Amino acid sequence: MTTATTEGTVQPAALQVRESWGDTLRRAIGPLLFMAPATLLVIVFFFVPVLITVGLSATDLSSATGFQNWKWIGLENYRRIANNPQSGPILWNTAKYVVLTLSLFNIGMALVVALLSVHIPRRAGFFFRALWLLPRITPSVVYIMMWKYIAADAPYGILNTHLLEPLGVEPTNWIPAQPWLFVVMTNGFIGASFGMIIFTSAIESIPRDYLIAALVDGCSLLQRIRYVILPMIRWPLLFVTTYQTLSLLTSFEYILLLTDGQFNTEVWSLWAYHRALNNYWGNFQWGFGAALATVLVAVGIVLAIIYMRYFQFNELVQEPKIEAL
Repeated sequence: MTTATTEGTVQPAALQVRESWGDTLRRAIGPLLFMAPATLLVIVFFFVPVLITVGLSATDLSSATGFQNWKWIGLENYRRIANNPQSGPILWNTAKYVVLTLSLFNIGMALVVALLSVHIPRRAGFFFRALWLLPRITPSVVYIMMWKYIAADAPYGILNTHLLEPLGVEPTNWIPAQPWLFVVMTNGFIGASFGMIIFTSAIESIPRDYLIAALVDGCSLLQRIRYVILPMIRWPLLFVTTYQTLSLLTSFEYILLLTDGQFNTEVWSLWAYHRALNNYWGNFQWGFGAALATVLVAVGIVLAIIYMRYFQFNELVQEPKIEAL
């Protein structure tokens, strides 16, 4: 097959196809080289561990079998999870922990703090945001010890001694009394600082012309937030919501330090840790723990897909259309 060129010569179509593939490869090689380090890190530190975890979940590997006498058991660990009487309550605890912490603090309070700090003088806003970063930069053990001291029973607890007793409230140790309140608050103040930084940067990058035009049109503060700011920060909202959801699903550090799963505060990731790596009986069930972790990976992937569809990810990553400018 041949094709005619503008100069009147005739060239084989296969040669044109080969030139086209060469151009495509040359255009792609630059971006591929830039993405190679990040791609390698994702493969080594995410895909390979996930494959190892999935493989472990199909074995009965534990401290009882050792590394010599384990065997493949297929989906037996998943059947044990489905029939375990703890699965339902722990799944409910995990959903409650993620939804409350995410909505009230990681997204809600982070957005409120970001909006407040960009509507006050710049130096005051910077100082206000720096205060909110203190929980994140405080060592985890020190941070949780502070909360335990705040909630301790009289005469040691700050909450009882200086606030509730003068109001006539019976003093008590508030962590066993209201464990979920403190679990959500301790994790929430850490997560809110992350979202605050992202949202503040996104709000300050909105062109001033848009906000000034809204003011000229007579929009109130709430209308500017609803119709100008929130639509302009959809991408940061998607990122923070997805990242923080996955982080909450897999993090148990502060719950471990605060209650160690007591007072009905065991969440899924902490359950996996206890069964696989740390329990009273000393029988570490690595295969069963890997099955619990695999369930979390599957739940995280499903939630990430739902978030991307809800925030219309394909539209967010499209290049601007010249006719729309």
